[in-house]
Amino acid sequence: MKKNTLEREIKTTNDGSKTLFINELNENYHSHHGALQEAEHVFIKNGLNLINDYEINILELGFGTGLNVLVTINEYLKTDKNHIINYFTLEKYPINEAEIENLAYFELFDNPELKNIYQKIHQSEWEKSVEITKGFYLHKIQCDFFDLKNIDLPKISLVYYDCFGARVQPDLWEKPLFEMVSNKMNVNGLLTTYSSKGSVRRVLQDLNFKVEKKQGPPGKREMINAIKL
Repeated sequence: MKKNTLEREIKTTNDGSKTLFINELNENYHSHHGALQEAEHVFIKNGLNLINDYEINILELGFGTGLNVLVTINEYLKTDKNHIINYFTLEKYPINEAEIENLAYFELFDNPELKNIYQKIHQSEWEKSVEITKGFYLHKIQCDFFDLKNIDLPKISLVYYDCFGARVQPDLWEKPLFEMVSNKMNVNGLLTTYSSKGSVRRVLQDLNFKVEKKQGPPGKREMINAIKL
């Protein structure tokens, strides 16, 4: 696939939130059972809310529609905000302005601040750290996931592993990429993903992660949390 050639259309998922559908891959960006429910269950309930560090360095694969960033900021704004989040996110195929406007994820939240924050997330410059709201820094990086080994990052305490499914991109769920991710993480860092594949669990165990199966988001029986030992 050549850069910026993905054909996408917007679809509404079962919880009323929207997602993008890639025609040539026959793949949604999020679960059709509910994009918002999936993001909050996998990456907030079983991710961010389990981290107690003063400074949290998050690595996301990949940025996609920006929903995971928005739910993370929404959760951050509920706290006393006396800590710092540095959010690094990789994306090879950024979405366009029409898609950003039509997805309108800020409408899913009660907090009126999130409209401006949603716009700032998408307008922020790539390859640069931008303070989206006080104490929350977003750094968007346009690259292939396998370029991760060449990217200079602080030690990561939390990984949102949100790649397209193994059915369409199996190489994203094999040892080489997981090893690159592991090399960027702190000891005791947490990797959380919607996947529960046995092959993924075995790869993570081989890379010295303690793997735990958790209840999955709506429509999915299980998901994985993995702690780097």
